[in-house]
Amino acid sequence: MPPLAGGAPDRAFAHQLMEMLAIPVFVLDLQCRVMLWNLACERLTGVSASEVVGTRNHWRAFFEEQRPTLADLLVEDRAEEIGRLRARPSMAARPDHGGQQGHLSAESWCDMPRMGRRRYLAADASPIHDEHGQLVAVVQTLRDLTEEKMAQVALEQLATRDGLTGLANRRCFDDTLHAEWARALRQHQPLSLLMVDVDNFKAYNDANGHLGGDECLKRIAGAVASEMRANDLVARYGGEEFAVILPNQSLKGAASVAERIRTRVEALQVPNRLAAGTHVTVSIGAATAIASHDNSASELVAIADAALYRAKHMGRNRISLPLSEPS
Repeated sequence: MPPLAGGAPDRAFAHQLMEMLAIPVFVLDLQCRVMLWNLACERLTGVSASEVVGTRNHWRAFFEEQRPTLADLLVEDRAEEIGRLRARPSMAARPDHGGQQGHLSAESWCDMPRMGRRRYLAADASPIHDEHGQLVAVVQTLRDLTEEKMAQVALEQLATRDGLTGLANRRCFDDTLHAEWARALRQHQPLSLLMVDVDNFKAYNDANGHLGGDECLKRIAGAVASEMRANDLVARYGGEEFAVILPNQSLKGAASVAERIRTRVEALQVPNRLAAGTHVTVSIGAATAIASHDNSASELVAIADAALYRAKHMGRNRISLPLSEPS
């Protein structure tokens, strides 16, 4: 350890204390070389102290590609880069102005190459000063929050996902539609919507039972989702009805997507006991709007619903476009 305040016995005790802590800890010197890598850190990373002490290779315990740890940023006076690191998925970081100056905290998914599995770690880096207030080392502590993070993700999915189909639920649809409407308004882009309804589903459910009906909905949900682009959203709108949000998509493009969905569902050939040799089909209503302050997302839904009703009225297993588009 570097010369800290107090005598050699104090330094030896501090070193031994950090070695034996149940919390994973490592210490870097002013050249970002590892001075201490405690037993808990070995257990967390699968990397022994003998492999990293005296080297600058500690990053290999956490990442596949070279990246600075919080301790590196603190040693090299690069704390401002924590904002760039925040852009990484599932990562948040902050300078802690309420505690010791220069303290950094972050949470992120780490690759953990030696362990062969990703872990969600919370890290805290703090400076170590000598009796004159000069920086002599930086200590970083780690906490494994993987289980807590996974539970959080599961709860978020429960809040936004339909339990039967795995698609977005009605709440997620409503939130996304309003967000996409606001974006279309800012960017002066079209926004399209499809309303997809399973034909004669009540009769199908009565003939096949609820389990058969559930299986049918899951297969149709998969068929609809298979036609989506990365920025599209398909949701279970309610019962046997699905809704598809198509950002920056013209009515012609939306009609093309709708027809692909219709034919894909028909190709599933889910047997329909209502008539021999027939299969489950869907009817689809489409609508497109150029978002403006003179119309609204709810108007887009109403127009798509009206188009869906016409598709049903015209004989089902077809798509229908609006009689007029919102201006």
